[in-house]
Amino acid sequence: MAGFREARGDLHLEGVTKSFGDFTAVDDIDLTVPRGSFFALLGPSGCGKTTTLRMVAGLEQPTVGRVRIGDTDLTGSRPYERPVNTVFQSYALFPHLTIRDNVAFGPKRRKDKDADQRAGEALELVQMTQFATRKPAQLSGGQQQRVALARALVNHPEVLLLDEPLGALDLKLRREMQVELKRIQTEVGLTFIHVTHDQEEAMTMADTVAVMNKGRIEQMGAPAALYDLPRTRFVANFLGQANIGEGVIEGTDGDRVVADVLGTKVQIPKSRSQVHEGRVLFGVRPEKVTVSRKQPEGVGNDVKGVVRDVSFLGVATSYLVDMPSGATWSCYEQNLDVEPIDLRPGDEVWLTWNPSHAFGVPDAS
Repeated sequence: MAGFREARGDLHLEGVTKSFGDFTAVDDIDLTVPRGSFFALLGPSGCGKTTTLRMVAGLEQPTVGRVRIGDTDLTGSRPYERPVNTVFQSYALFPHLTIRDNVAFGPKRRKDKDADQRAGEALELVQMTQFATRKPAQLSGGQQQRVALARALVNHPEVLLLDEPLGALDLKLRREMQVELKRIQTEVGLTFIHVTHDQEEAMTMADTVAVMNKGRIEQMGAPAALYDLPRTRFVANFLGQANIGEGVIEGTDGDRVVADVLGTKVQIPKSRSQVHEGRVLFGVRPEKVTVSRKQPEGVGNDVKGVVRDVSFLGVATSYLVDMPSGATWSCYEQNLDVEPIDLRPGDEVWLTWNPSHAFGVPDAS
């Protein structure tokens, strides 16, 4: 048992599948999480991310495949035998114990002589020292979440699992805790694996994001890379908004493919398109689209539409524009110190974008 707890190194999932009867929750996943990284499993409810987390924790065993940390095969071992701790959305604190005793509970149970000192260090790390003598009921949700984090960190796990840990917090507090979690992870240098359905949360904190769908990893990489260059329709739609149109590639123009998207000719750099012939799903992000009253000269990628809705968002103004194809595009214009375009629903506008900001993915419809 001690051998499992002493496992050190990268986390590896090798050909991991988990089935419940006829239902396959996780479908043949291969994954390596480098030691000391902040890794996010992102996806909608039912995509398999929590089941994957539970297999790392030992709360579920793979139907097929192996879970390793470094060279140690953890498959078949129990949760308490692994160098892994989990922080859940429900804080699961002991209501009758003080905050210090909650955090010291694990080390004391293992008869560690310096349990109280380690608890104090963990509380200091999460900036909760001044609340050490209080009971959980006397703390806010955000404070209880910090205590739950300290209780996991005090055990010095090799891997810390975070299962929707900020889901119960309000928006402002959630954003504060995102920054705090990243600070703590950087300070302690542990491997954090964060499960969430919140794309902003994943992109704010993680070094690497794996987007899951129907038990498989659709795409994995740095948040900016996934957002800028999705490889599938699902990733394009799940990570932020995207203006997407189904089209057919008609040819090439130098290092670009030329596609007809519902009557509009568009260009996509070959390096940014997953397909170079046949059907394609063309996409461009809303903030990459410029709204103008007149057709700009020499841009190339442009199309005329009619404003449906204008929403002032503070830092930007959001426009919904009905296109000739029947699709509705979303566009963001930053509110800078210049004269704004005074647009109203019903106005005709031109939408333009730099071809190098477009992307093409397989039309899997």
